[in-house]
Amino acid sequence: MLPLARNIKRYFSLKKVAIGLLAVVISVLAGVGLYFNMKKEVIIYDDGRKIVIRTIKSTVSDALNQVGIRLGPDDYINIKPQTKLQKKSANEIHIKRAVPINVVIEGRQDKIMTTAETVKDALTKKSITLNAMDKIVGAQLNDKIEKDMKFSIVRVKEEIVSEEIPIPYKTVSKDNPKLKHGIRRSVREGAEGKKEKVYKVVTEDGKEVKRTLLKENVTMSPVDRIVEEGTMLGHKTSRGDFLRYDKVLNMRATAYTASYADTGKHPGHPEFGITYTGVKARKGIIAVDPRVIPLGTKVYVEVAGDTPDYGYAVAADIGSAIKGDLIDLYYDSQSFVNKWGCKRVKVYILSE
Repeated sequence: MLPLARNIKRYFSLKKVAIGLLAVVISVLAGVGLYFNMKKEVIIYDDGRKIVIRTIKSTVSDALNQVGIRLGPDDYINIKPQTKLQKKSANEIHIKRAVPINVVIEGRQDKIMTTAETVKDALTKKSITLNAMDKIVGAQLNDKIEKDMKFSIVRVKEEIVSEEIPIPYKTVSKDNPKLKHGIRRSVREGAEGKKEKVYKVVTEDGKEVKRTLLKENVTMSPVDRIVEEGTMLGHKTSRGDFLRYDKVLNMRATAYTASYADTGKHPGHPEFGITYTGVKARKGIIAVDPRVIPLGTKVYVEVAGDTPDYGYAVAADIGSAIKGDLIDLYYDSQSFVNKWGCKRVKVYILSE
């Protein structure tokens, strides 16, 4: 009996061992199955570089960390990092790395990190707006973004401006024959006028580049300054008189009386002592060439040398020998006339 009992005992011991081993195998197989069941397929496209992994990690961020991928603040990822990974289908993660570009705006350079495809998209993503007249220098809106590319945005503005311009007044001179020659007198003060000019002004980054005159109009006319200039000539005679004259003539002078020798008329003649103009001959009457000194002209005759001036006179007579620069002075004394001869004189044509 003892051998039988021993065999039975051995049988049950082996059975326990087998059961234990089976349990271990089942447990391992279950664990392996669970492991493979928990794995997810992840396909990562990092700026075109493809990485495929199977992971038990639960989120996109965990999967990226597993393969050592770090995202910059401006990088693009198509799935939020905290998104749970899918078990039933492959997880595709697309990453686009931001590149630096240099943008000059209104003279100030900014470095921008962007994942945009075109210049236009890059500006839109950074909320940089372009007005209708703004210009881009160094690139076009549809140009592809390239690393470290540089372009400028020029702010163009157009506005209508007006400015007031003074109009200088003119000085108008007027002759005044009653004012002594060389004297100037202000009659009316001048005043500036005003003119408005309207321009279309174009500026680029605040600097004027073009100005076009649209219109101009006089808002206030200037007032001319009026100045009188004296034209009256003056001369102080040897007698101390001040003469106001229009001009002076350098002439020759002879002398005559009403005698027959000088006029060809005897005292009994009805025209004896009567001048060509009908006035009685007397001191102060002179004969002239009317082409040089018109009849009726008032003059002052200044005699050269020590001879006293003939003085004030009226051109009221003519003579057959009196031509050009020769005049004939009337005196009452025949003896004085006989001594006179021909002398140099200055004849001042007196002002009215």
